[in-house]
Amino acid sequence: MAEKLRFAIYWAASCGGCDIAVLEIGHNILKLAEAAEILFWPAAMDFKYKDVEALPDKSLDVCLFNGSVRNSENEHVARLLRAKSKVMVAFGSCAYEGCIPGLANLTNRGDILTCVYQETPSTDNHAGAMPQTHWAVPEGDLELPEFYDAVKTLAQVVPVEYFVPGCPPVAAQVWNVLQAIIAGQLPPPGAVVGVGTRNLCDECERVREGTKVKRFVRPHEVIADPQRCFLEQGIICAGPVTRAGCGRPCIHANMPCRGCYGPPEGVSDQGAKLLSAVMAIIDPEADVEQLVQQIVDPAGTFYRFSLPDSLLQQAKWLEVGKR
Repeated sequence: MAEKLRFAIYWAASCGGCDIAVLEIGHNILKLAEAAEILFWPAAMDFKYKDVEALPDKSLDVCLFNGSVRNSENEHVARLLRAKSKVMVAFGSCAYEGCIPGLANLTNRGDILTCVYQETPSTDNHAGAMPQTHWAVPEGDLELPEFYDAVKTLAQVVPVEYFVPGCPPVAAQVWNVLQAIIAGQLPPPGAVVGVGTRNLCDECERVREGTKVKRFVRPHEVIADPQRCFLEQGIICAGPVTRAGCGRPCIHANMPCRGCYGPPEGVSDQGAKLLSAVMAIIDPEADVEQLVQQIVDPAGTFYRFSLPDSLLQQAKWLEVGKR
């Protein structure tokens, strides 16, 4: 009987959806159990950091690391698992691009902590207490991870061999990736795996007529025509700048693509490319300034999943303030 692969799965700064995505492969989880021994998966079983620390370096064949790096604990575990793993996979949009947590890069640590611990309507903190990384009590020293000023992708912290996009990756894609790992058929390092090479629009069956738009609307404000291109209806859709491979569940539910599968080959900044695609469909006679006002939360619209991995990475005034 062939020796089983040795796996680790970890959840850093994310919502937990990627761990659920692994379970969504259904009965194929039994095939995974036949081929692999999971030595670390704290979201599913009782593992401790000391269990990983005790492993020899490079003794794990593959680590699926989901979640961005938001604090010192995330970074510590990322470096630990990198040392123990032969192959590190940025699994899901948070690890790959920063995703929703990465929108915090529009502000800074101080403002975030002030908002959460002092300014929210439900907070009762008259003393103005703020989290401390260390606090002495009679029983010993209590410790919290350091909350970083900016969210980082996994590849901005440790070397990564492969990237699996998606928020979360769809079950069929997850199983395709796991099958490739089990069979030893992964592409050369650096690849985005389990997905296509084209953009979502190339596979979308919706009709494009070349219509120019004079106004933008949000999905809840209209009943979109399920046969027509979202963009030509004035609904911002990230299909032109998003990698295919998800099976288009949002499109089939009559909702526009939000871009969670990241940019296709050749696109270095998904947000900037989407902005360009949106500008290309505007009616030349439209009032551009008025149209811009109709786009609620531009940063969250164009960089919803990719701000930390973009050319911007974080609000530039933060960088200026550090000089």
